[in-house]
Amino acid sequence: MFVKSISLRHYRNYEELQLDSFGDVNLLIGQNAQGKTNLLEAIFVLALTKSHRTSRDRELISFQDKSAHLSAVVEKKYGPLTLDLNLSPQGKRAKINGLEQRKLSDFIGSLNVVMFAPEDLEIVKGTPGVRRRFLDMEIGQVQPGYLYHLQQYQKVLNQRNNLLKQLWGKDKPAQGLLEIWDQQLAEHGVKIIKKRKQFIIKLQSWAETIHHGITNGSEDLKLVYLPSFGEEAEEDEAYLFEQFMLKLSQLKDQELRRGMTLAGPHRDDLAFYINGKEVHTYGSQGQQRTTALSLKLAEIELIREEIGEYPILLLDDVLSELDPYRQTQLIETFQSKVQTFITATGIESLNADKLKKASIYHVQGGQVGS
Repeated sequence: MFVKSISLRHYRNYEELQLDSFGDVNLLIGQNAQGKTNLLEAIFVLALTKSHRTSRDRELISFQDKSAHLSAVVEKKYGPLTLDLNLSPQGKRAKINGLEQRKLSDFIGSLNVVMFAPEDLEIVKGTPGVRRRFLDMEIGQVQPGYLYHLQQYQKVLNQRNNLLKQLWGKDKPAQGLLEIWDQQLAEHGVKIIKKRKQFIIKLQSWAETIHHGITNGSEDLKLVYLPSFGEEAEEDEAYLFEQFMLKLSQLKDQELRRGMTLAGPHRDDLAFYINGKEVHTYGSQGQQRTTALSLKLAEIELIREEIGEYPILLLDDVLSELDPYRQTQLIETFQSKVQTFITATGIESLNADKLKKASIYHVQGGQVGS
């Protein structure tokens, strides 16, 4: 997979941008707040139709404009694709080779990316919500059907929570309305749980091997899925459905008092262990960084395994955050096999010997020059 060209209009601080030639490794050099991260973000948005930095699309549109347009030509193993995405207050419109896509989930997966930024350390040491978002975005790229069940689950969850707030203090017949939402919540929820379990097993197999190599065999990394109910390894949907419904029944009185749903994939978590010790609580900063790096390198291999070609790698101001050894590990992973876009404030912060063949672009004030 290879991004051949990209064009932006009214996107962030880019009024108009057209770049028609990229290399295997592309360095975007410039001071802060000039647009380096915005360019990487644009590639990410073309892949997932949403930003990794904000949930509000309005922030992606230039302040004085009403809509933004992003376009890229992507070379894939079966031929080139032209991707177009229009952002406006009315919503998103996506096209592949000029054909409008009825659902965004039909567009997602046309371009696959792995983003690695300093804030990705939060996957290891942040809140459960950060780890759930990580799972959702990565699974959604390679299995667009997952996004459908995630969207439906969120809709049902919101409606069920609203009903719980209304039913507090009401009689039992009125509470029977909950059963309708329980069924729908469980139907979509078990699909999400099953896909998460399968994804984590695959990610574990890659991350364990990669982490072992980075640490010269001194550390064993384990990923443990922590569902809000049931067993970590169970994947049978019928059994999961029964367990989900049972858990909702057990929690009903508590949920009515609190006005919220207390079980389901919206409360799942993911834990990381090095040599048997939980990294979030007991890991050093170096171990947390190495765990995050291992996860990202594992993502690259997992996506290749799932779709048959490597994704695009986006490194946002992250190489300078790594020590020389981890820099070398990362660079040697993507050299000659993964098209990579790297942002940095200066070339001196990077392992220049390893990046001799990189294409260099200078970014200043929403303008990009080679």
